[in-house]
Amino acid sequence: MTYKTFRLPLAALIGALWSATLGFGFSVSLAFSTGEGFYPIWWALLITGGLTALVLTRRNQLGGGYASLIGSLVFAFVLLILTGFMPFGISLAEAPLANILGLSLFAVLLGISLKIMVLPISHERVDRHDVEYSLIAFLKGFGYIFFTAIVLIPFFVMVMTSLKSQQSLMMNPLDFSIELSRGWDLFRSYEELFSNFNFGEYLLNSALVSVATVLITLLFSAPGAYAVARLKFSGRDAMSRGILLIYMVPMIVLALPIYIAFSMLELRNSLVGLLLIYPVTTIPVALYMLQGYFRGLPVEVEEAGLMDGLSRIQVIIKITLPLALPALASVALYVFMIAWNEFLLAFMLLDDPSIFTLTRGVAMLNSSEIPRQHLMAGAVISTLPIMMIFLVLERYMTKGLTAGSVKG
Repeated sequence: MTYKTFRLPLAALIGALWSATLGFGFSVSLAFSTGEGFYPIWWALLITGGLTALVLTRRNQLGGGYASLIGSLVFAFVLLILTGFMPFGISLAEAPLANILGLSLFAVLLGISLKIMVLPISHERVDRHDVEYSLIAFLKGFGYIFFTAIVLIPFFVMVMTSLKSQQSLMMNPLDFSIELSRGWDLFRSYEELFSNFNFGEYLLNSALVSVATVLITLLFSAPGAYAVARLKFSGRDAMSRGILLIYMVPMIVLALPIYIAFSMLELRNSLVGLLLIYPVTTIPVALYMLQGYFRGLPVEVEEAGLMDGLSRIQVIIKITLPLALPALASVALYVFMIAWNEFLLAFMLLDDPSIFTLTRGVAMLNSSEIPRQHLMAGAVISTLPIMMIFLVLERYMTKGLTAGSVKG
């Protein structure tokens, strides 16, 4: 039995599953953006997607001219007929603009993407590689949509809820459309957080604690990582392997001893207390990451510096650290994100609202007496800075983390 036997059934299966995947995504998007009860009609999506895939397979086999356009038109027409002109569960008469725009984008995107997926199995001489290519193309598209939805939907709900008024939130909590008629009043929740809840101070406290944690971590982890990577001393291998042992113990197990110790030392309700405990949680991982990078640096460069009369300290400062700047930058960004997002220790050690960090301040908003949109606005304020920093510096972080994986 050849792969040719499975060519058309496989195309129909890919088309049906891809249609259902995109249909779910568009239905959720329309429901979130309009507040209407859009939902996917699964059986119609499966049938229409399978039929469209067969049409595209045949069209590609005959030459493929305008195959995507034909597939889009076939899909839109058949879906409208099967659903009784309710492609997303609501009739065209009730929501004409949303239905027309949604179906148009849906059909065009499905026609283009489905053509790419079924093109390898459109000819008669189908082999294993063609089948694998089509399956991989489908799985790749499904993965993109799945993980994009996981990341964007919570953030979208968070942002849209923060822009709602208390009245609209009470009337329909699932309506995430924007009331543009409110103008600048859309941002009232954010204004009240800074004016009534001191979120400006929380933002500054988080920035100070995070930056200080980065500096302290690098101050101790860089020399430690260099020593483990370059110097020979008794127990070096055991230390190298045991660096991350602290992470075998969950932080919640250490919470009570830390609380008792800090209470006895009068370090609770103090940012100094956080600056003492945060580096304890970040230095091991920073040391582990940096030692791999230092081991990848050419030893000959340091030996040349020693032969030129430099001391070991001078070699580290003038040669090793400049070469390790990409790794230091990536570790600094990683540590900054850990310190910025840390919640458990801040929640446990800080009770004075004047020194709250952002995560502690957001937790304070989780109360029945505070409107839900204020909590969402606080979450946006806490998330947005670190997200922007990560998006801007992500390529440098990736470069720094991978540069030490191969020895030079």
